[in-house]
Amino acid sequence: MKILLAVDGSKYTKKMLAYLVTHPELFSADNQYAVFNAQVPMPARASAAIGSEVLKSFHAEEAEKLLAPVCKFLARHGIDAKSDWKVGAAGPVIAKYSESGKFDLLVLGSHGHGALVNLVLGSVANQVLASCKTPVLIVR
Repeated sequence: MKILLAVDGSKYTKKMLAYLVTHPELFSADNQYAVFNAQVPMPARASAAIGSEVLKSFHAEEAEKLLAPVCKFLARHGIDAKSDWKVGAAGPVIAKYSESGKFDLLVLGSHGHGALVNLVLGSVANQVLASCKTPVLIVR
């Protein structure tokens, strides 16, 4: 099975990884894993002021700060995972990456905000569910 782990560096990412470790049917060296992070885009004015190369370097460094510990955790458990990142709104970017990579399962942690907060702020998990054709496992 080809599994995509969407991570954001929060405690909910850690909960998701803890869940996987306790479920050997999902967490097995027989599966292929990819770890993915969606980087929040900079405002257009800021992007123009600092330039595209500096901006790309910034996003690469920020993504690596999030992806490296997850890949290290997976490696300690015998899992060799690829990692990648893209810039954009998290929900749609995660869904698009999942579909373009032809993953069998997308796993992500959810903050589990209440209905009112989701109504006002939206939810990455809800956005992923609304636009993703890949099966999604949300860990709370």
